[in-house]
Amino acid sequence: MPIKLPETLPAFDVLTREGVMVMSDTAAARQDIRPLRIGLLNLMPKKIQTETQFARLIGATPLQIEFSLIRMSEHETKNTAAEHMAEFYRPFQEVKDERFDGLIITGAPIEHLPYEEVTYWDELTEVFNWTQTHVHQTFGVCWGGMAMLWHFYGIAKHMLDAKAFGCFRHRNLVPTSPYLRGFSDDVLIPVSRWTELRQSEIDAVAGLNTLIGSDQVGPCLIEDPAHRALMILNHFEYDSTTLKEEYDRDIASGKSINVPSNYYPDDNPARMPMNRWRSHAHLLYGNWINQIYQTTPYDLAQIGQ
Repeated sequence: MPIKLPETLPAFDVLTREGVMVMSDTAAARQDIRPLRIGLLNLMPKKIQTETQFARLIGATPLQIEFSLIRMSEHETKNTAAEHMAEFYRPFQEVKDERFDGLIITGAPIEHLPYEEVTYWDELTEVFNWTQTHVHQTFGVCWGGMAMLWHFYGIAKHMLDAKAFGCFRHRNLVPTSPYLRGFSDDVLIPVSRWTELRQSEIDAVAGLNTLIGSDQVGPCLIEDPAHRALMILNHFEYDSTTLKEEYDRDIASGKSINVPSNYYPDDNPARMPMNRWRSHAHLLYGNWINQIYQTTPYDLAQIGQ
């Protein structure tokens, strides 16, 4: 939560430059409180696991969150019970007249497909455009973030020779960013993808800003102020055993897969992995929620106006 200080106090400017959450008396006086409406457009096959991961992170702040689960309208999921989908999810076409303070768009295991060959691509592009008029801030995760950058800027994804798989060190490139308050200079983040974005192609687009990046696996967290969006290519939301489950599944099915890097103690898959990213995961999503809280209109009808 922000600290309220007079704008004329010297500490106000100093802390603002350092990225500390500071709110002026004037801003605080006109700030009313209501639940934040956060939507999750869940494109992952294991819906329950994914919705739990994100709910855990966005529910860890003192703010009241109204969490809405959204699915693509025509796409049928094969990995989650129809009863669960019917009870808890609404198709996008049913919610598109509503407004949200925040929307998370998850990844999807369809990296090998060109975007335009994804069965729900047309509706997903409708979602991307809809965020500009009905959502205050959007957070695209992994394939979801890559797809947003392709739609808005034509930034292509590139296939990797081998899967980027494991826990990789990343550098905090913009320590004063409000999204990185409290972050260490060096951060460990789970990665699981067959594609990458290239920093040179991101740098070629004016306005995009890479906040976190890795020498091994490239850009990670990208800010797009023009579309009020963040895109993260890796997986702070993962549980301690998510990479293990992926590895065990591929081994059991006979697929060729490398042991996830820097994940198991001594790189030994017989040992249980330790979670070394949880604190930064809560920081990032908590900072995102707090940024929404400070900037979203009290009147939902004003979102996107």
